[in-house]
Amino acid sequence: MPFYLPETTATTVDALTPRQIVAELDNYVIGQHRAKRAVAVALRNRMRRQKLPPELAEEVAPKNILMIGPTGVGKTEIARRLARLAQSPFIKVEASKFTEVGYVGRDVESMVRDLVELAVDMVREERLVEVREKARSNAEERLLDLLLPPLEPAAPERADAQNLQAAREAASRTRDKFREQLREGRLDNRVVEVDVREKSFPSFEIIGGSSVEEIDINMKDMLPSLFQGRTRKRRLKVPEATEYLTQEEEQKLVDMDSVGHAAVERVEQAGIIFIDEIDKIAGREGSHGPDVSREGVQRDILPIVEGTTVNTKHGMVRTDHILFIAAGAFHMAKPADLIPELQGRFPIRVELDALGTDDFVRILTEPKGALVTQYMALLATEGLDLQFDAGAVKRIAEFASLVNDRTENIGARRLHTIMEKLLDEVSFEAPDMLDKSVAIDAAYVERMLADIVKNEDLSRYIL
Repeated sequence: MPFYLPETTATTVDALTPRQIVAELDNYVIGQHRAKRAVAVALRNRMRRQKLPPELAEEVAPKNILMIGPTGVGKTEIARRLARLAQSPFIKVEASKFTEVGYVGRDVESMVRDLVELAVDMVREERLVEVREKARSNAEERLLDLLLPPLEPAAPERADAQNLQAAREAASRTRDKFREQLREGRLDNRVVEVDVREKSFPSFEIIGGSSVEEIDINMKDMLPSLFQGRTRKRRLKVPEATEYLTQEEEQKLVDMDSVGHAAVERVEQAGIIFIDEIDKIAGREGSHGPDVSREGVQRDILPIVEGTTVNTKHGMVRTDHILFIAAGAFHMAKPADLIPELQGRFPIRVELDALGTDDFVRILTEPKGALVTQYMALLATEGLDLQFDAGAVKRIAEFASLVNDRTENIGARRLHTIMEKLLDEVSFEAPDMLDKSVAIDAAYVERMLADIVKNEDLSRYIL
């Protein structure tokens, strides 16, 4: 699932050393130092490449990464936080969702198209921020025209230069007063009539070619006059009218053609694609089992990772310098089961460690937005002061580790189920509680969870 909220400026990103990148990742992901080092070097190499002469930069291929480790240990989170740190377009896809041609499933090129669409939204948001002040100013002028129609020119026979000038000055003073009242919110209850554009036809796409996603022609772009829609007058209060007019002005000020070009450039130079569950498609033709399309999926993914050109509605996109990070648990298969060509495209391999009790204690308390912090903040909205002591945190971690050992090891995700069960009663009763202070200690954790954890059959279903 893709996102792209920047946490730092491009200047500071360029200045980050691998050691600093690892330190940033430490704020969100506990442990997994080898994986953090690998992605930090990959990001730094991308920055280094951009400073090379163009002809040499073209030859430097990204060093794709293969992460190997059980579920819930931080593979996806490391890649996601890296993309946020680098302000890069980032998308996560699951390899098992793709199928070779002839089978029902998604076309592998759709991962690049999705990344471009995400980058378009990203660039568009940045451009909207740049034009927001201008758009608000334009919307304010249009709103003042609605509140105070412009002065109509006098008939030639009655035109008197002196009177006309006085009328204009009076109208200007009145407009300034209205502007002041508008900015102070004193006109918020006034109603104005605004021309609102309504869509007369739904937007749809022509589908053709051998793949559903191969041709993406938007009818709205082909026949703009047909799909512009009619306008109708709507009576809106001033704040709603201001918001609508501002959005309309923003759309006018942002050049979507340049946004598309910038998005394609950003994807080509800084895009990151995270391919999860790559172990699910590891297999060779002739191996046992009904799934004969596994090697076919690998061969379809191979050109994208090697470097090819994908046709999108914003232009042709080269994938040569997109960074690919693949991940899988590799319980039933091993990296050597991937076809040799695909193995060779992931030269950096890192193994992530399974999480133990000490890791869980740190995960519960150390990262920004740690689980304990989240629950304390959520219940604080009900006026409840929730506190965890060190003994409670340690006992929660021990229970999570014990259930992971006895049942399926789902890593840190087990903490979510444990915490939900632990705080089920408090969460339900919080709005009605008279005592707005709750202390969670080791005895409370023991009372709420011990019976379920000890009963292995029950813990399989509940925890």
